[in-house]
Amino acid sequence: MKEKSFFLFGPRGTGKTSWVKTYLPEGKRFDLLDDALYRELLSAPERIETYLKNHPSHQWIILDEVQRIPPLLNHVHRLIESEGYRFVLTGSSARKLKSRGVNLLAGRALTETMHPLTTREVKEAFDLNQALSFGMLPQVFSEKHPSSYLESYVTTYLREEVMQEGIVRNLSNFSRFLESASFSQASLLNISAVARDCGIERKVVESYFQILEDLLIAFRLPVFTKKAKRKLIHQNKFFFFDCGVFQTIRPKGPLDSDSNLFGQALETLFIQEIRALNDYLRWKYDLYFWHTADHKHEVDLVCYGEKGLKAFEIKKTQRLRDEDLEALRLFKKDYPMADVFFIYGGSKAYSRFDIHILPIEEALNNVCTIMETGV
Repeated sequence: MKEKSFFLFGPRGTGKTSWVKTYLPEGKRFDLLDDALYRELLSAPERIETYLKNHPSHQWIILDEVQRIPPLLNHVHRLIESEGYRFVLTGSSARKLKSRGVNLLAGRALTETMHPLTTREVKEAFDLNQALSFGMLPQVFSEKHPSSYLESYVTTYLREEVMQEGIVRNLSNFSRFLESASFSQASLLNISAVARDCGIERKVVESYFQILEDLLIAFRLPVFTKKAKRKLIHQNKFFFFDCGVFQTIRPKGPLDSDSNLFGQALETLFIQEIRALNDYLRWKYDLYFWHTADHKHEVDLVCYGEKGLKAFEIKKTQRLRDEDLEALRLFKKDYPMADVFFIYGGSKAYSRFDIHILPIEEALNNVCTIMETGV
């Protein structure tokens, strides 16, 4: 267990509160989602010091959803310094804290991130088809009807929560934007195209994308350009943080291809696994993708760090042709030191053109070995 105060960020529903209750059962907890407590501390943040007047300094103090009252951090800072208290500061958004408080704790509180569950956490409960359909949020595994839970999650959090926090003023616009944004999943992000599609001004749409990232429910991958030997694009790739959340937001109709959705969900699932373990196990990789300017070749994920350079192509196909490996061959030509992997829907693991070809479940089960040794 940590000896130093720390922030624990993560999207709603990833299990921050459950973790705190399990591992810090004796900690004194303040839930800022409780309306009465929220109103009291919002009007007078200094009251937190009164609540803790006789609190033993060796016991943890938990402030849940601390981003709701940024001025509290001034008093947290003082209590860490003067009383030696240890705080766990959980939050589902870094938006308000970016400019109002986090810097006050620089060097005095670590920052940790919680993600959806990983395959190594769910172990034998992992089912690939279920994961692709419903994602890896903890409650999905205990719900009889996970689709209903996800629909509620999207409605109450992605729509209503942003409205209650005053982040957006027009909920109808934001709802249209969410659906339009879902068509950019695992794709190059074209903000102008999304703005045209949902009929909203481009600057507003740009701010909406930033909101998704601030709320930790979406992220962008930049293009890998280090020592580039050919012309590359400059757009980012967009992802909702969980493939089940993406599947729930994405409108579906008779013209939508299940095959296309499966491919996007597969790529999302693999990348969210890498993101989580990269944070938890301190691999310190920076994550990218690679895409040539002529749009002929793309590598879905590039991981660059002290442990090396790894490149991944993730496809649903069950049978490979040599041309399917062309992008990785080109990347390997430019970066001979890279370990390159083709993750696919087949059942056989083998190598071709110095490319490791792995079935998706085998790749997920061996992510740690792949990322730490490249074998």
